[in-house]
This record gives sequence, structure tokens and C-alpha cells, in this order.
Amino acid sequence: MSQTKLFARMNEKYDYHILVIDDNVALLQTLKLVLGSRFKRVGVLSNPQLISGVLNSGNVDAVLLDMNFDARKLDGSDGLFWLDNIKSRNNPPAVVLITAFGDIDLAVESMKRGADDFVTKPWDNESLIKKLLKAIEKRNVANGGEAAGVPAQFQTIEEAEREKIAKALETAKNNMTLAAGLLGISRRTLYNKMQKYGL
Repeated sequence: MSQTKLFARMNEKYDYHILVIDDNVALLQTLKLVLGSRFKRVGVLSNPQLISGVLNSGNVDAVLLDMNFDARKLDGSDGLFWLDNIKSRNNPPAVVLITAFGDIDLAVESMKRGADDFVTKPWDNESLIKKLLKAIEKRNVANGGEAAGVPAQFQTIEEAEREKIAKALETAKNNMTLAAGLLGISRRTLYNKMQKYGL
């Protein structure tokens, strides 16, 4: 590949609309620059009360949502509230949550409520972009009504279970406690199933 083509490919932008919601204005500016280098449209909001108006346009592919909007209450409940609000809409965008606290219980709860991924501050730029792309791809596959690979109606129960466990492990970055929580099973049961399916 020529240097010109390689440079052009590196500067390609994904044709997706990302909405970043965080009460820290400096952080919003940083994320707009970081994400704007890889996505064609990046919008920012410092006030989550404006989410509905922006999402009504229906052209947002993914939301990067802060977990805390009240400095007096840093338990993530604000993020969970707005996550529920976003996911209750028809054809909701993908949602990746962002927080300064790497709380596993909060991550488990947010995934159970429909979050597609979870990012802690400080983040790695490339990892953040990959998580957003993966979340959008997951949403697009879900909207197409067919699982990636084998259509669900042709999978055995064991194949479906193995796929679900593999996805939970991938989402949890092989953290067995988090993966077990996402699946709603004990860590021991997860370990036994991993042995059964060679994961």
C-alpha cells in the first residue's frame, strides 16, 4: 500500500453520529476532539435533561454517557437513570457508560440494564473508539434481527449458551466475577460451563 493510500486510510472517518453527555465541559471538549478524529459527527451535551430533544432526531448511533451528574451523589444512580431513559426509547442508540470509578457492581448493573460497554477514566483513546464501534455494530446486528454468524433458529441450546458465555467473557475482559454477574450465575457455575465448552 502506498504512503498516500495508507495516510488516507488512517484518516478515514466512520460515518456514525456519537453523542457525548458529561457535565465536565473540559472533558466534553477533549472527547469531541478525540472522537471527531475518527467519527464524522460528534455532538456534546453537558445537561442530560436535553437528551430527549437530541435523540428525537433519530440519527444518533451511540451515546457515551457519564455516570455522575451531581457532585454530592457519586454512586452512578444518575447514569443508570439516564441509561434507562435512553434504552426505553424505540430503536435506542448504543450506550457506553463512562465513569471515574471502576466499580464492578455498577458495571454489572449497567450491563443488565442494557449498556453495551463500560469505560473508566482515564481512558485509552483507541480502546474507547473500538468500544464505541463494537457497541454500534452490536446495535446494528440486533436491528437486523439476526445474530452474527449462525441465525439463532439454527443454533442448539448448547451453542447459544456457549456464545452467550463467550460474549459475556469478552465484555468483561475475562473478569470472571463481572462475567458471572452479567450472566446472572455464580462464579463457580461460570467456571464449570467454561470447562464444559472449552472457553
